[in-house]
Amino acid sequence: MRNVILAVALAVALPVAAQEKKPAAAEAAKPAAAKKTSSAKRQQDARHCLNEASNVAIIKCAEAYL
Repeated sequence: MRNVILAVALAVALPVAAQEKKPAAAEAAKPAAAKKTSSAKRQQDARHCLNEASNVAIIKCAEAYL
């Protein structure tokens, strides 16, 4: 009976422990400088792009803020 309980506890605990480690490794791989510059541009106001003449021009202007 104790062996069954131990096996179930390990079966539940091991996948949970493995999931916690993956995001930390993925976050360390990303450069911090690139993340900082993209969010600064993303926070700016892109409404001036709506003054463009065509939809294609509006899209090209607004893509710089994504």
